[in-house]
Amino acid sequence: MAPRVGIAGYGLAGRYFHAPLLVGAGFEIASILTRNEQRILDAKTDFPNSQICNSLEDLLKTKIDLLVVASANQSHAEQAIAGLKAGIPVVVDKPMGRTLKETEEIIAVSKQTGVGVSTYFNRKWDSDASTIKKIISEGLLGKIFRLESRFEVFRPQLKGGWRENKDVEQGGGNLLDLQPHLISTALDWFGPAQLISASVRAIRGGSDDDIVLTLKHQNGVDSYLSASAIMGSAGPRIRLVGDKATLVIKDLDPQESLLRSGVIPKDGKWQQSTKSAAYIHAGDQVVEYQAVDGNYTQYYVEVKNALAGGKWPVSTDEALAVAKIIDQAREISFR
Repeated sequence: MAPRVGIAGYGLAGRYFHAPLLVGAGFEIASILTRNEQRILDAKTDFPNSQICNSLEDLLKTKIDLLVVASANQSHAEQAIAGLKAGIPVVVDKPMGRTLKETEEIIAVSKQTGVGVSTYFNRKWDSDASTIKKIISEGLLGKIFRLESRFEVFRPQLKGGWRENKDVEQGGGNLLDLQPHLISTALDWFGPAQLISASVRAIRGGSDDDIVLTLKHQNGVDSYLSASAIMGSAGPRIRLVGDKATLVIKDLDPQESLLRSGVIPKDGKWQQSTKSAAYIHAGDQVVEYQAVDGNYTQYYVEVKNALAGGKWPVSTDEALAVAKIIDQAREISFR
């Protein structure tokens, strides 16, 4: 019998980054919390057999095995804690909390209740992430000493959404929206790190929209992490530098585009290629490298296993490490 899941929030995250992957991993979408009229219509269209709820209390009464918190950042902690106290395991969209303190509060309730909680660092299952793990294991780049990892776009005009206009208290800004992906993957690839510099700026007059962090990993790798919405010439998604060669991945894999276009994975994986083009550079010599397919669905396959007693795909220690660096970045940048 498929595990039943309730989704709190049915905007971009809930509708496109969670619901299709949950279905693809074999979950039943039992209930959806949204009060927005258009999103109610979307939810009824997408999942006509699901119960549409207008309060979290009602959602938690729908006999669910998992709560997915896909609401605005300012609601994450309150909703996650309510789910845990109701005895329901929880997945929280990134960031788990707006601050380290809020993240610690969620995890403390998880420990007190003995109910599992994880956060959605889905970029660990991008093509570039799996490709980097492969090339590290093969040693083709020699001694790796630098990672450059970016999410850069050019949107000079502010839009009306909370991510671009709300302050930190309300969960806005790219430090909370994009840097969790960059930090979590860097830590996953190269292990523990200290934040040694941070620039967090609001160029367009809204929320922070141009952030560069530098991490120094214990294994000797330095990570340069850039999240910018005002970059007229975006750099490559990944540049991974070793003393023998450099791996360059210019673009994201197609998973986000597939999800936004309504494509749903089947039986825990995509039915089409989800590779990013990857190249190894050694001066003037450039050769294509065989990339690995990305698969966000694997996150929820592992969540299903965790509900049966297995290991969660993103640990609470990972969530805490990312939250700590985000807090430090704000402190450093605004001293």
